[in-house]
Amino acid sequence: MSEPDTFNYNLFQKTAQSNASVECLGLTFNNDAERRAYFTEKLREKLQDPEFRKIEGFPIGADEDILALSDPPYYTACPNPFLQDFVRVYGKPYDPAVPYHKEPFAADVSEGKSDPIYNAHSYHTKVPHKAIMRYILHYTKPGDVVLDGFCGSGMTGVAAQMCGDATTIKSLGYMIDENGLISDERGLPLSQMGARHAILNDLSPAATFIAYNYSVPVNVGEFQTAAKKILVDLETELGWMYETLHSDGKTKCRINYTVWSEVFACPNCSHQIIFTEEALDKEIGHVRDEFPCPNCKALVKKDGLELLFDTNIDPFTGELAKRPKRIPVLINYTFGKNKYEKTPDAQDLDVLRRIDGMGIPKEIPLLKLPPMQMARVGRVKTVGITHIHDFFLNRQMQSLAVLWYLANQYPNLTTRSFLLFFVEQAIWGLSVLNRYQPIMHGRLGGSQVNRALSGVFYVASQISEVSPWYNLGGKLDRLVKAFEEKSRFSGRKSSVTTQNLATLDLAANSIDYIFTDPPFGENIYYSDLNILVESWHKVRTAPETETIIDRVRGKGFQDYQRMMLECFKAYYHAIKPGRWITVEFHNSKNSVWIAIQEALQKAGFVIADVRTLNKMQGSFQQVTSSSAVKQDLIISAYKPNGGLEQRFELEAGTEAGAWDFVRTHLGQLPIFVSRGAQVQYVVERQNYLLYDRMVAFHVQRGKTVPLSAGEFYAGLAQRFAERDGMYFLPEQVVEYDKKRLLAREVQQIPLIVVDEADAIQWLRQALSSKPQSYSDLYTQFVNQLQTINKHEKLPELSQLLEQNFLRYDGFDDVPSQIHAYLSTNFKELRGLPKENASLRQKAKDRWYVPDPNKSADLEKVREKALLKEFDEYRSFTGRELKQFRLEAVRVGFRNSWKQGKEGYQIIIQVAQKIPEDVLQEDPKLTMWYDLALTRTGQEA
Repeated sequence: MSEPDTFNYNLFQKTAQSNASVECLGLTFNNDAERRAYFTEKLREKLQDPEFRKIEGFPIGADEDILALSDPPYYTACPNPFLQDFVRVYGKPYDPAVPYHKEPFAADVSEGKSDPIYNAHSYHTKVPHKAIMRYILHYTKPGDVVLDGFCGSGMTGVAAQMCGDATTIKSLGYMIDENGLISDERGLPLSQMGARHAILNDLSPAATFIAYNYSVPVNVGEFQTAAKKILVDLETELGWMYETLHSDGKTKCRINYTVWSEVFACPNCSHQIIFTEEALDKEIGHVRDEFPCPNCKALVKKDGLELLFDTNIDPFTGELAKRPKRIPVLINYTFGKNKYEKTPDAQDLDVLRRIDGMGIPKEIPLLKLPPMQMARVGRVKTVGITHIHDFFLNRQMQSLAVLWYLANQYPNLTTRSFLLFFVEQAIWGLSVLNRYQPIMHGRLGGSQVNRALSGVFYVASQISEVSPWYNLGGKLDRLVKAFEEKSRFSGRKSSVTTQNLATLDLAANSIDYIFTDPPFGENIYYSDLNILVESWHKVRTAPETETIIDRVRGKGFQDYQRMMLECFKAYYHAIKPGRWITVEFHNSKNSVWIAIQEALQKAGFVIADVRTLNKMQGSFQQVTSSSAVKQDLIISAYKPNGGLEQRFELEAGTEAGAWDFVRTHLGQLPIFVSRGAQVQYVVERQNYLLYDRMVAFHVQRGKTVPLSAGEFYAGLAQRFAERDGMYFLPEQVVEYDKKRLLAREVQQIPLIVVDEADAIQWLRQALSSKPQSYSDLYTQFVNQLQTINKHEKLPELSQLLEQNFLRYDGFDDVPSQIHAYLSTNFKELRGLPKENASLRQKAKDRWYVPDPNKSADLEKVREKALLKEFDEYRSFTGRELKQFRLEAVRVGFRNSWKQGKEGYQIIIQVAQKIPEDVLQEDPKLTMWYDLALTRTGQEA
C-alpha cells in the first residue's frame, strides 16, 4: 500500500472535540477524551497483572491491541474490571423490603427482522430488539440493570435503551400517556417509559465490538462524512483496479463484480473444463447436474471431475502453496445508468497481472488457522485454505488493507470504532466465500453482495469478486438510516465485557433482569466463524471455554451441559431474589432442550412458563428445510425470593416447607392466558408439574423430599382450588373464574409425557386431528418434555416420527388423512381431487398417522431399530444402565421371550442392569422378568 501522504487527510487531521464535561462512574471529567484517557490507563495497569490474564475466556491478543479496541469503562475487549462500579453507580441495591411481583410474560411473541437497526450489522444469530423490549418493559422499570451474558451483537442492549424511545415503543402497539406510563394493546398498565441500563458479555471480541457500537451514541453526520471520504480516497488509490473498457473500446467504466470460475480436468480426456462456462445454464441461472465435456463430449458430473491447482511460493509464508486454478469469466460493470456484462479482455487480464505483482499489504492478518471444525467442512481443506489470507484474492486483499488502514486513522475513537464497524462488514463479502448466484429469489440477475453461506466457511466453485464500492455503498446508506434512529439514545447506558460468562465479576443480588440467547449444542461454531473478522482486530476468541459441543476441541455433550450449568450459576448469583430470567431457545434436538432446563433448575432457578418467539423471517435453512425449526422457545424462570429461602431453611424437609414453596410458586404463574376466544392451558399449574418443581426445589438444595406423589396430589386438592385441571391460590381463582366466563372454550388438557410411549401417544393425538410438518410440531412437542423420567433416553423427534408415522413427499395422490384435514380447514382447497397440484403443495412434508394397512410395515421398521438398541444394553459391561429407551427394553424382552431358554437368560441379564424402581414400576417389564425367572427356576 502507498504511504499515507498520498491520501487527502484534511478531514482526519481536524475533528471537532466536545469540551462539555462528562460524568462517568460517579467521576466528572472536562471532556470525553479525558474520561477515556483516565480509564484506559486504569485498564492498562490491570493488563499488567498476570492474575487478570488468567481469567477464563481471556481473549487472545496483545495489550496494545486490546486497548486499541476498547473504550473503558463502557467497553473492554477483555474482562471488564469496571462492571461492579457500573452497577453500583447506576443500579439500585437489592432491598427485600421493596415489593416486586411479576407474572411471567405469558404471550407468544412475533417480531420481524426488517428493522433498520436490526439489519445494521450481520451476525450469526440475533433476536429482534423489539421482541426483547416487550420482555424488558414487562419485568423492569427505568434505571433497572439488565444482563445478557451471551450478548452476541448486543440486541439486548439496544432493547434496554429503546425502552426510553416513544416512537419505538408505539411501534410495538403500546400506548404512552402524558406521564410516560405505557399500556399494552388492551389498555392495561404495563411499565414506565425510560431507558434501562445493560451489562453485555460475550466470549467473542467480534461480538462485543458489534454490541459496543450498537450501544454507544454516534454522531451520524460525522460518520457519514468520514465513511464517504474513505470510499473516495480508496478510489484515488485503487480505482484503477476496478476499471474496465465499455464495448466501444474507449470509455472506462466501474466494475461491479468479476466472476471467477474453478477449472477442472475431464476424467475421460483430461481436457481442462472451466466450470462456469460449461456447467452454468445461463438461460435459467442454474448449474446443471451433468454437462458435456467441450472436448470429448462425454457427459460428466462435478463430483467426477478433478479440481486443478496452481502451485506457487506463498509470499506470506514463503512456502509452496497449492491454490485452485481460477479464471475470470465474466465482468459486470456500470455504464451510465445501466449494467452490462462482458468477458474479460486483454486489458482486464493485464490489470490482474499487475495486481498479482504488488507487495503484501501489512494490514493483512498473517494467521494460520488453528485446528477447528470450520476448517474441515465447506471445501476449506479441499481448496487449500490454511491461513486467513487464503480467504482473499489479491485484489480483495489490496482493497481491504486500504479500507482498514483508512478507518484506523480517524482520530476520534467513537467514530473510528464505527468506521471499523462499517468496514468489517465487507470482510466476508470481499472474500472467496462470496458465491456467484446469478439467480436469486426466483429471478435472474440481482445483487451479488453478501452471498456467503451463513454458519459455515463455504468456498464455491464460482466466486463473485465484488468491488468495495458495490459492497459498501448500500451498507452505508442503511447504517446512516439505522443510526439516525439510534441517535435517540440518551447517553451511555451499557457496559460491555469480553469473557466467559461463568467468570463474570458481578456482586450477588445486583441485577434486575436477565434476557439471554445462549449457544445451543453445536448449532453454530462461533469462535471458528469469528476468527475471520477478529484476526483483523488482532484480538481473538479463546475457544477453550466456549459453551458449545465441539468434537475437534474434544468437547462433548456432557461438557456442554457442565459449562451451561456454570453459566446459569453465574446468572443465579448476580440476579436479585424474586426476579426473572428469560431464556431464548433455538435447537432441533430434544436432548439440548432438556439439558437447558436441567441446568436452569440445578443452578437454582424455578421454571414458570414456556412460550414461543417467532422471528417471522427465517434463515436459509429454516426456509428451505422441512425439518428446520421455524420458531424459538422462550423459557421464563425466576430466582426464589429471600423470604422463601429463609423460611425454607427453617422448614426444609417438612410438609410445611413443601406447601410454602407451592404457594409461592403458584403466585408466580400466569393466572389466565387466552388466544382469541380459547383459554390456553397453563401447563405449569398441572399437579404433576407442581410436584416436579417442588421435588427439584428440595433436591437442588440438598433437602429431603417430604411428600410422595400420591400424598402431594391429595394435599394439593385439599389446599388449592382446581379449575379445568389447573390449581390456583384462593385470590387467583376469583380472577380466573371471571375471565373464564367470557371464553367460549378451554384448550384440551395435554397428555403427560414421561417416556417414549407417552411421546408417541402425544404425537398420535396431535397428528390425528391435524397433519403437520416437523417444524410445526417441534415447538409444541418440546413443551411436553418437562417431566421425562430421569432414566429415559428419549429419541429425537425426527426419529420418533420416522419410526411411527408417515410423511407425504409431494408425489402421488394426497393421503386421505391429510386430504380430509386440508379440505375441511382451507376454503380454497375444498372439493379438489387428491392429485391436484395446489393440494399436493400444501400437503407436502406433513406427517400423518398411517392407516391400519401401513401400520404393520411401520411397526416392523420401528421394532428393528429398538432391537438394535436393546442389543447395546445386552453388551453393556457396567453395573447399571443410567439412561435407556424403555420401549427398547420392552420390545427386547418380548422378542427374547420367543427365543426360549436362551432368551429367558437375556431378559434376566438385562433386567439386572436396570434400576430396581424402574423394573418394579413398569408392569410390562415385571411380567416378562417374572416369567423368565419362573421358567429358569430362579428367584428374584
